[in-house]
Parts: sequence; C-alpha cells; structure tokens
Amino acid sequence: MVNILIADDDQHIRELMRLYLNKEGFNIVEASHGNDAIELLETEAIDLAVIDVMMPELDGIALTKAIRLYHALPIILVTAKGESHDKVLGFEAGADDYLVKPFDPVELVLRVKALLKRYRLIGNHLIDFNGIMLNKNTLLVKADNEIIALKNKEMSLLFELASEPGRIFTRQQLLDKVWSYDYEGDERTVDVHIKRLREKLRTIESIQITTIRGLGYRLEDAL
Repeated sequence: MVNILIADDDQHIRELMRLYLNKEGFNIVEASHGNDAIELLETEAIDLAVIDVMMPELDGIALTKAIRLYHALPIILVTAKGESHDKVLGFEAGADDYLVKPFDPVELVLRVKALLKRYRLIGNHLIDFNGIMLNKNTLLVKADNEIIALKNKEMSLLFELASEPGRIFTRQQLLDKVWSYDYEGDERTVDVHIKRLREKLRTIESIQITTIRGLGYRLEDAL
C-alpha cells in the first residue's frame, strides 16, 4: 500500500484529504507541523508527501528543502497563496507540484496519482519501470520471463535511480542514500556497484544506467 504523508496544521484540511485519499486505497500518515513531519519520515516508509506551506515551527518550504536532502519522494505543496513568487519558491525548494487553497479534493487525488505514475511508484518496495518490476523486498528484477537476483546494496542503488528516471544523482548523493551519511567508504564504492549492476542487467535492453561525466549517474529509458 502507498503511504502518503499529509503535513498541515489545519485539522479539517487533513481530514478532508484523508477522506478522499483513503477512498482511493492510500494509507495516510498525518503531521500537524513541519518538525512532526520530519520525525515521521524517520520512522515511516513514506511514498509521497502533501505539505502545507504555512505551518508553525517549520514551514512547508523549509520542510521540502529538508526532505530533499535525504529523500526522492514526490512532493505536492499546498498553500492559500496563489502568487507566482510563492510557486517559484516551492519549486526551487524541490516540490513537484503545487495546489492552491481552496482546492477540489478530487483534483488533489488526480495530482497524487499523476505524481505516483511519474515516479513509477507502486508501493514502498515496488517500482514498475516500463513493465520491468523492481522488488526491494525479494531483491528480484523481473522482465518478461527473466528474473535477475540482486544483492541488497545493488537493489537499493537501482531503486534510488529508478525512483526518478532521468535525474542525475551524484556519487555522494547515492552514497548517502544507500550507504547512509556516516559510511566511512569513498565514492568508488558507488562505481563498483554500478559496474556490477550493469553486468547483471546487460540482458535487459530497456534499462540503461548512464554515466554523467564529472557528476554521477542516471537511469534512462533505452526504448
């Protein structure tokens, strides 16, 4: 099941969002302020976040920036302000979409589904990349009649790349996300695992891990 974080200090807004998103089969985790949301992100497997800009303690822009340091999940910002300047701040902070209050809850549901489709996310352990299923729990990649077994770090690395196809991930970003920020190894670890991934996935032509010289790697749709 897809887990959605709703961060909004207005209880009525949270209830409205929860009502409509629950009807679509989504599991909802709620936070009434930014710091509470950060704590939930550390303990819950969140797949998408809907964040209100105007919140006490930590506003939505600051929360979005904090999330982007360690997470690649889709983010929708919600605010009562409709000025283009606020939208620019939101997108620069790392938001994927923007919704202005008062909003139609049906539109929220459609935007959530569109973002999940864009990120190709089915659940917190499954990604469908052009019909190729990546399963983080079983460590298996399934393509047509072919099944490829990966090691834990290899799958975690592929999962990060596949969470945002086309995005360039630096070696340091991948090191922090897959091996954690306190890992004492160096960036060559990423290169070694990318090489192993390419070797194991060489028979799947539609998956292409591209090296961006001087920057890092990105997963591309080779079809």
